[in-house]
Amino acid sequence: MQTTDFRLYLITDRHQTCGRSLLEVVRRSLETGVKAVQLREKDLTGAELYRLALEMRRLTSDFDARLIINDHADIALAVAADGVHIGVNSLPVAAVRQLLGQDRIIGYSAHAIDEALRAQTDGADFVTFSPVYPTPSKAAYGEPCGVKKLADAVTALKIPVVGLGGISQANITETLTANVAGIAVISAILTAADPHGAAVTLLKKIEEYAQHS
Repeated sequence: MQTTDFRLYLITDRHQTCGRSLLEVVRRSLETGVKAVQLREKDLTGAELYRLALEMRRLTSDFDARLIINDHADIALAVAADGVHIGVNSLPVAAVRQLLGQDRIIGYSAHAIDEALRAQTDGADFVTFSPVYPTPSKAAYGEPCGVKKLADAVTALKIPVVGLGGISQANITETLTANVAGIAVISAILTAADPHGAAVTLLKKIEEYAQHS
């Protein structure tokens, strides 16, 4: 498996960029030192996603950052992405591993500890655990788990756990008390008037917490 820096894991949603180019907003984030991007554009056709993935692969490569493709192992292979992020409705982890081989990353979207443990047993390299806080993108998964359950997941798993769901500048420090491997965000960067500044602030808070913990 390739290792990567998931301290700040940016997940894309071009509908949240306030009319700006997704690639430009991601570029502004990568300029700050963000090293992991998940391309998650579920409403695109395969052909459209492939074209966007090619551009995102070039962009992330320019910054020595990892590119993870949501759900599409075929597109990940086609654009030489670093891995795939899957969930309960995707191909099983073991099947994705057969497709990708051992050198690519498999992330898994977990919403309960037993689900996260199954993903670990099946060969996932890391999990996102969500939603930590209320957020529209995760409303279908029920009530937020909160920092306590997130911390329980970190304790239960041997693979890295990344917190996701409603995390912002206001609550990121609280989230970090769960000893997560990283923080995943969408709107905290994509909707910001200054995506570069937002990413800088989030990374600074992560670094400050690490120094004082």
